[in-house]
Amino acid sequence: MSKFTVPNMTCGHCTAAIKKAVTAADSAAILTFDLEAHVVEVTSRLDNEALATILKTEGYASSPLS
Repeated sequence: MSKFTVPNMTCGHCTAAIKKAVTAADSAAILTFDLEAHVVEVTSRLDNEALATILKTEGYASSPLS
């Protein structure tokens, strides 16, 4: 599982865009969002670098959390 802080993720539209982009790259990915904390957890075959690139491409700067 990978965890990212995504400061500009603030609404359902944001989560939908992120989910659509990640599942386009890995259809089996499971995403959990915490809008209040601006955190997304992703269970995926993709590594952190690939996930961060997807987030950036969608316009969401992110930082990995340990």
